[in-house]
Amino acid sequence: MQFDRSGARIWRSAQTLLDSEHARRAIGSVSVPYGVCTEPSNVAAGGHDCPLRFRCIGCGHFRTDVSYLPDLEAYHADLLRSRERIVAFAAEPWAKTEATPSDQEITRVRHLIKRVHAEVDDLTDDERSQIHEATAIVRRTRRVVSLGMPQVQTPVFDLHPGRTGA
Repeated sequence: MQFDRSGARIWRSAQTLLDSEHARRAIGSVSVPYGVCTEPSNVAAGGHDCPLRFRCIGCGHFRTDVSYLPDLEAYHADLLRSRERIVAFAAEPWAKTEATPSDQEITRVRHLIKRVHAEVDDLTDDERSQIHEATAIVRRTRRVVSLGMPQVQTPVFDLHPGRTGA
């Protein structure tokens, strides 16, 4: 159950594709917030060459699936909170305009969430159960396997070199 940026289902006839075709298509994507990106230069750069500076929801190369739904909902809530916080913040109008999430982005995320929910609601109880089970496994795996920035442990400095502890 994969969706594009406008909430249209992708791979509706995926059951007719061979497993090798699924694998070939998966190689041509990179993980991004809330889904995957299939933009060739970004894929080649391992996700570090996004021409839109990670405004994924507005990109034609963006794909998401049901497993990202909780993240999309949290992102939507965060956009709304950010907008309210910035409106109340004391700053120059141009700075507020630049920092405020756009109405178009908020609308796009809201629409995408509604489309994913609608598609899941159209499934049978058994299909919904299978999707829920698969999503739980995928989300658990995402928590264990971090593809983000490497963590570097902060070194502990000795403030008194030469002193021995007694």
